[in-house]
Amino acid sequence: MSRKHKFHEKEGAYFISFATVFWIDIFTRMEYFDILIEALKYCRTNKGMMIFGYCIMPSHVHLIFRSENGLPSELIRDFKSFTAKKLLQAIEENNQESRKEWLLWMFKKAGSQNSNIKKYQFWQQNNKPIQIWSLKVFEQKLNYVHQNPVEAGFVMEPWEWKYSSARNYCDDYNEILEIDVNL
Repeated sequence: MSRKHKFHEKEGAYFISFATVFWIDIFTRMEYFDILIEALKYCRTNKGMMIFGYCIMPSHVHLIFRSENGLPSELIRDFKSFTAKKLLQAIEENNQESRKEWLLWMFKKAGSQNSNIKKYQFWQQNNKPIQIWSLKVFEQKLNYVHQNPVEAGFVMEPWEWKYSSARNYCDDYNEILEIDVNL
């Protein structure tokens, strides 16, 4: 991994994106979205994660966050590990999941290509953190995060996407996940 894509300033705020293996559209069911939202809530409450912006898309997540404990890499590693286990379990136990066999086969295929994985790999390993070092960078990344569902053609306005912090920045919509307002 290049030096450019690491958490260098442990106390700093970061923009990261991480995707499912093979960019599989997994977040197509509310129960899968809810697993991520609950895990983010837990990290905010119990793990010192400050969340300034987020967007959960069908195959990837954008997050602007800071680790109050100065452990951003460990925080994201634990979040991805926990959510991978919970999401794989939810897929395995979901009798309504029409793609169950294919999904598990794809996750197993990805896992077999990685010597660190025992069975399934859910998330791609890279996060490509970009440090938020100014208000201008923060606004640029937050705009990118919020425009993602618009650019994908899912909604006309950013706040219409249910699983985005754009809703938190708009007075007329109920938020799904509380965010932090001060960097």
